[in-house]
Amino acid sequence: MTQIDVLDRTQGVTGSYKVDVTRGERIGRVSSEWFSRPDDERYLSLTALHDAVRARADRATARTVESRALRVGASRDDAERLTLTVPGREAPIAPTNWSFGQMCSLVGAPASYLRQLPAPLAGINLQHGLLSHRAELVKTLEADDGRVELRAVTGPDYGRIWDHELVAAVMRIAGDGVGDTRWKVPGLLDWSTMTHNPFVEVTKDTTTLYASDRDVFLFLVDDTHPIEAGRLPNGDPDLYFRGFYCWNSEVGSKTLGIASFFLRAVCMNRNIWGAEGFEEIAIRHSKFAAHRFAHQAAPALARFADSSPAAFVSGVRAAREQVVARDDEDRESFLRRRGFSKPETEKIIGTVLKEEGRPPESVFDFVQGITALARSKTQQDARLELEGRAAKLMAAVA
Repeated sequence: MTQIDVLDRTQGVTGSYKVDVTRGERIGRVSSEWFSRPDDERYLSLTALHDAVRARADRATARTVESRALRVGASRDDAERLTLTVPGREAPIAPTNWSFGQMCSLVGAPASYLRQLPAPLAGINLQHGLLSHRAELVKTLEADDGRVELRAVTGPDYGRIWDHELVAAVMRIAGDGVGDTRWKVPGLLDWSTMTHNPFVEVTKDTTTLYASDRDVFLFLVDDTHPIEAGRLPNGDPDLYFRGFYCWNSEVGSKTLGIASFFLRAVCMNRNIWGAEGFEEIAIRHSKFAAHRFAHQAAPALARFADSSPAAFVSGVRAAREQVVARDDEDRESFLRRRGFSKPETEKIIGTVLKEEGRPPESVFDFVQGITALARSKTQQDARLELEGRAAKLMAAVA
């Protein structure tokens, strides 16, 4: 019987954990965020992040107006400057690069082309589009933080979920996000020893709490309470941690979403290694988005934070114990019946043989081989397709 335990060390952990990152999936979403964020978009605590996005919301004004009532202006003295006069506001305001693109999209104008034109000529085209806009109503979001600017232009039914609302929901389970609860900015994988150290100083280089003028993104883990799910070929425990990341854009650049999973380590450039059990919730900013966030996404986040990992580890146990192939013919037949080509079948079996020291026998063995094959794919679509097939295979056993 495979032993599966949760190592809940409430007295605190000072050491690192030996992990095997050759198993499971590699998730690069957080690494992409980490790589692209300048220093002024990186925050060292949830409190600092929340204060920044809440203050931004407090300075904002949202209003619904008739599109034909918007007046586009341009100065002859500054051919690069375009302004917009909004009903209810006397002084004209300047659109951001994002809101300019939204306005162009709203009226069916090519933003890339209008950006190349002098402001007066671009303004004429944009004004014509607003006057003939069939939807008639638009929703604006204006910010006043020393300089007044137009942050967003959306349809009238856009259901705004403020960035600070998502951060506040995370703070209810994670506190400051730097160790005052079990949920925290992740530690680091030491490649030389293949150990994950949970205790690393939160700096601009290591933080996973981000916000820009368009969005907010957070990644937290519980990496001081490892979950043991069976044993590695050398007899060491196969350890996992729980983790989640979430994102939102109050100006309409992306949906609100929450992804939860189990992982084995996080490296310096914030790649997630050895991920299993990936699940995602996404909420479009439609008319009832705020209601759905309050009644679906936020409670789901709280449930994941407080839930037992028993369902996950029992699924791993079932997959480890369900033997589906006892010889080479069984192995090839098992994979070919599930749509894998002959070269893919050979690579999957060969990978398991190399990493485990024996050919695949259980569902878990095959899942690990499929995800290893996925990691070798350079094209994202091909990688995701393979990872999805591995997840379905695992789910069928759980």
